[in-house]
Amino acid sequence: MRYKNNLIKKTIDGKEVYLPRVLPDISESPTDIYVATETGDRLDSLAYTFYKDSNLWWIIAAANKIHNAPIGFPDGTILRIPLAYQAILSQLGY
Repeated sequence: MRYKNNLIKKTIDGKEVYLPRVLPDISESPTDIYVATETGDRLDSLAYTFYKDSNLWWIIAAANKIHNAPIGFPDGTILRIPLAYQAILSQLGY
């Protein structure tokens, strides 16, 4: 779903690859919540907890300006979870 609207490019060897897409800033909203991470928390597991879809991990990453995609977080890391994720998906054409 995340790549649904991405452009596709053919490489020299004929393979098709998705072109990168720059996500818009996800503004803070009164419906956002903040969580302190615990041992084992990952972006995909948090996305599943709050959105029931682990593939939406990128919304949490974008909201927190996480670009290096860490596997886990130190205990107590505060992350913003946008609860209005449906509006974000709609804004992006999903």
